[in-house]
Amino acid sequence: MITSVTFDKSLIAPCVMNCGTCIAYLRPNNKCVGCRTQSYNKLTTRVMCVVKNCINLEKTSSKFCYGCEKFPCKRINQLDNRYRTKYNTSFIENLTMIKEKGIDSFLKYESKRRTCPECGSILSVHRNQCLYAREIL
Repeated sequence: MITSVTFDKSLIAPCVMNCGTCIAYLRPNNKCVGCRTQSYNKLTTRVMCVVKNCINLEKTSSKFCYGCEKFPCKRINQLDNRYRTKYNTSFIENLTMIKEKGIDSFLKYESKRRTCPECGSILSVHRNQCLYAREIL
């Protein structure tokens, strides 16, 4: 029996991107450490992220975008549209889930939908198939 992968809250970015499912986090070389992790080798795009550096985010107690008075802002709407269109994932729906049901419910949801049914590996949000299932066949 294949068990589900588990994710830690620290891997969930303020915009609700699950860094644990990002192809940049999963790749073996030049691996991203995640949006919330402090590291000297963090990718420049993560350091300069408009959402992560938003002054309104600092005012929230949750440190997630759903807590912002401007939610959903223009940037979250843009991310949501891109990820719904390309990757079948809604940032707005996921942020709303965390707001209404809590982070633990979201992490369980992510674990179920991001576990490969063939091999139990993490399914990347950026790929249509498992990165590892073919290797074990």
